[in-house]
Amino acid sequence: MEDFHDCLTHKIAHVTVGEFQLGKFDEARRIYQEAVSTYGKGFEGAYLLQETGTERGIAVILWDSEQSMKENEGTEAHKTVLKKMMPLFATTPTTTYYEVVTEIQPGEAS
Repeated sequence: MEDFHDCLTHKIAHVTVGEFQLGKFDEARRIYQEAVSTYGKGFEGAYLLQETGTERGIAVILWDSEQSMKENEGTEAHKTVLKKMMPLFATTPTTTYYEVVTEIQPGEAS
């Protein structure tokens, strides 16, 4: 029965959309990389996207499960790094959590 439950578990995507103060995106990118470096078990990848010519961006962090996400984001190291980033935002970012329901790797599409 446990195998069946494992098949129903979806990866989780933590997606944050925000805009930084003028000239602060590079500093935010450095802090983002620092935050991601604190992640351990269950972390499956991270992307930071920047809209060309702006201070707007999207951060996507992939987890193997909601539990892994909560455990990693609950650490003091992670909280400390994010406290450094918050003052860089021009406006409050929005965060949404998604279940990854389809994943296609290169060469898998047919």
